Amino acid sequence: MSEDDGGGMQVAAESPAPGPLDFWSFIELANRRLSTEFGSTHQLATQVLLTLNRAANVVTYDLESSVHRPRGLSWSAFRLMFVTWLAGPIEPKSAAKLTGMSRAAVSNLAKTLEASGLLERAPDERDGRSVQLSLTEKGRAEMAATYQEHNEREYAWASVLTEAEQHILVMLLDKLITNRSQFDVRGRN
Repeated sequence: MSEDDGGGMQVAAESPAPGPLDFWSFIELANRRLSTEFGSTHQLATQVLLTLNRAANVVTYDLESSVHRPRGLSWSAFRLMFVTWLAGPIEPKSAAKLTGMSRAAVSNLAKTLEASGLLERAPDERDGRSVQLSLTEKGRAEMAATYQEHNEREYAWASVLTEAEQHILVMLLDKLITNRSQFDVRGRN
């Protein structure tokens, strides 16, 4: 929206204060303002990605604060240990790809987990310049206990959807991720 400033110039009109916003009322406000003030024509795309990002952040924060932090782990540490637990021994490069982290983040986190006695690094027998990450016995025991608690929390989150809805959501997210070749996607993987 715009108003005349009295001198013939058009200036953006201030929107009235929206009052207290929650996530959904913010989405409504964003869609309204983006279309009327900024000429956006893709409000649904904005809503999809804001909601996807919000859902991922809410679930991740809940898992980290209810399961991992009380056990002395960060979300990133859990992800690296989880991948190493299931796919290890593994090269840091592969671990970075599977966790969605940078190689530098994996390297730094591996040092911290090694100092905690949960992870070990050994020279790669095939490539002396690289290392293989694996969990220690203590790390495997920690992952077995942590994952059991983590998986129960995952189930609590996912159980609000029917099994069919869960499959559909996975299918839709997979479609979103795998059909990104039509534009120049930037990312680690």
